[in-house]
This record gives sequence, C-alpha cells and structure tokens, in this order.
Amino acid sequence: MGANNNRLKDKIFQYWGMTCTIMGLVLLAVFIGNIIVEGIGRIDWAFLTNLPSRRPGKAGIYTAMMGSVWILFLTASIAFPLGVASAIYLEEYGTKSRLNNILEINISNLAGVPSIIYGLLGLEVFVRIFGLGGSVLAGAMTLSLLILPIIIVATREAIKAVPKSIKEASFAMGATKWQTIWNQILPSSFGGILTGVILALSRAVGEAAPLIVVGALAYVPFAPSTPMDEFTVMPIQIFNWVSRPQHGFSVNASAAIIVLLAITFLMNGIAVYFRNKWQKKVKW
Repeated sequence: MGANNNRLKDKIFQYWGMTCTIMGLVLLAVFIGNIIVEGIGRIDWAFLTNLPSRRPGKAGIYTAMMGSVWILFLTASIAFPLGVASAIYLEEYGTKSRLNNILEINISNLAGVPSIIYGLLGLEVFVRIFGLGGSVLAGAMTLSLLILPIIIVATREAIKAVPKSIKEASFAMGATKWQTIWNQILPSSFGGILTGVILALSRAVGEAAPLIVVGALAYVPFAPSTPMDEFTVMPIQIFNWVSRPQHGFSVNASAAIIVLLAITFLMNGIAVYFRNKWQKKVKW
C-alpha cells in the first residue's frame, strides 16, 4: 500500500513539473515572439551604426553595442586568467586546510550573491579608491568579480573530470607537477573550462545593475576608444528606451533586445560547439 502511494506521488510530481515546464516555455515563446514581431522590422544597418538620438527613427545602438564589446573583451581578459589560475591552485596545489575550506565555501556562496552587491563593491573599490571613475575599466573589473566564482567552479569541475590515470601516467614518465598540469590536465579539460568561461561572459553581457552603480551612463554620444572612457551598454540602453513614453522607443527597445538575444544565443552556441568538439577530440 505504501509503495503504491509513493508511486502515485511520484507521478503527480512528475506531471506537475512537466506542466509547469510547458507553461513556462509557452509564456517565454509568447514573450519572445511579441518582441520579434514588434522589433524585427527596425533592425537594419542604420540602426546598428547610428548614434543615440532624441528621435526614435534616427536612434541607433552603435555606442551601446561598442560599449558592450569593450566590457566583454576587458572582462574576459581579467576574469579568464584569474579564474583559471585560482581553480588550478585550489584543485591541484591547495591542501586540506582550514583556510582553503573557507575559500572554497565562500567561492561557492559568491556565485549566488546578487549582482547589485558587486556593483556597490566596484563603486567603492574601483571608482573611489582606485580613482577609475565611471570608466569602461571600472565596469569590466566589477563584472570580473561577478563572474569570477562561476569560472572558478566550472574550471574546478572540468579539472576533476580528467581521469587520474592521465596524471599518474604523466608522473610515471618523469614529468613534474606543473608539466603534468600544463601538458595533460589543461588540454584535457580545456573544453569544459572554455564552456564555463563563455557561459559566465554570457551572464556578464546582460548585466545592467552593477554597471549603473559604478557610473555607466544612459546616454553617451560617442563610442569608447580607450578603457578610461565613459560608456554605456546594451541592457542600459534598452532600459532607457523602455522608460520613454514614445512608442518608437519601445520598438527600438524590442529591436535591441533581439540583437542582445542573438549575441547571447551565439555565445551559448559557441560554448556548446567547443564542448562537443573537445569531447570528441579528447577520448579517455
């Protein structure tokens, strides 16, 4: 009797979960479909290359798109080496000490901290103490802190997935620990590492709250040319247009959302491609 009740509960929860998933996908499809219908006709070369304007028909996303490119490049340049190096230390060199246990727990917890907290941290440290102001570099360093825990966790999991037999064979051939890491472990886990980095950057490219806190502007009449320039990004530009009363700006926001979604889907697709390619290349 008890086993039958448990099976019945399992089926109820299964159908309930399936129903909620289907409803969520339907709502998401309706939402994205509405955005595509409203904004797809606005996307053209002029929209991608024009500067911001008070007239909806002449406004473009060039400055916001270039700001996002700068932020993405600098964030990757900062977070990728730091995250991978930290993961290698914790996984290969770190001993089972109280300090390392505290670090591991805090890194896992930091991955769930709201992004606005990182914005406040960036405002105090990078903008005020370091004197970087509302520059591209300050925004990139803030987002680097945001995605650093994600990269560290993903890199550690990729390293853990490397079979111990590869390490043992390398040591048996007389290789040092660093030679084993550089020539065997990192190449074998690079697919998983790259996937984690790209997915972390996909999150960074859609962030607006921490960048607003550190001083990113809603209106910038020029594209940044150096890391110390002021900037805006596409999520902030979308928020600015949505807050305008004119319907034309709402159409512009829908078009910008499509472009941002396309960039995000492209990055996720690249991550999946490299992961599958590396899994086929590295066969254990």
